Amino acid sequence: MQKITLIKKFSWLIFGMLLAWSPMLFVACSQAPPFVSSHTPPEDDLQETSLEKEIRTVMEKGISLDERKRQVPVIERAFARLANPERARNLAALCYFKTLGTPFSPLDLAEIALVETGGHRLSSSATSVKGAIGVWQLMPTQARSHGYSPAEMRNDEKCAEAAVRTLLSKLAIADGNMDRAKKFYCGVGPQADAYLRKLKLTRQALLEDLDRSRATLAANDKELSIQ
Repeated sequence: MQKITLIKKFSWLIFGMLLAWSPMLFVACSQAPPFVSSHTPPEDDLQETSLEKEIRTVMEKGISLDERKRQVPVIERAFARLANPERARNLAALCYFKTLGTPFSPLDLAEIALVETGGHRLSSSATSVKGAIGVWQLMPTQARSHGYSPAEMRNDEKCAEAAVRTLLSKLAIADGNMDRAKKFYCGVGPQADAYLRKLKLTRQALLEDLDRSRATLAANDKELSIQ
């Protein structure tokens, strides 16, 4: 009986000590650093690089990078009929890079240049009677609306950027209709209708060359597979 009484007293003593120490234990636990799982990926790993974002955006637009690359030699050949090889190559590269991440293909930008200044041998100094400037023939008001000076339209790269921005704005006005957007790029009325017909003829010639390139590539691949 005495042993049981001692056990009870000891138990109550332990219980009392726990009650006394519990506030201090709570404070210590609350100040402990939070547990971080070793499997949690660093924040940097979750962030896409600018190149990855660019590629993802292009793929989401439905224009494959391979298809875009196949268009460049076709554009370069078309430009080379009107300008020296180096200029043709540079302008074709601009058509590729400046349409990345947009709904437009390199051909879209190339055909506009061919129709706008093909008769002037793709000259960056070409100026229309109405005052449009550069390879892609931007009006001074259009250039300014996109943050460029009219003089900058003689710079092929800036002119290409402004042309893409102008075409994007026309695409919004045209409710996503690409043909109407290209027509609005020229303006309205009979002149714009004639402009659109020229664009379609130019594009047809580019697409025919692209088809020939695909056929040649397929034939070469077949020959290599046989070997």
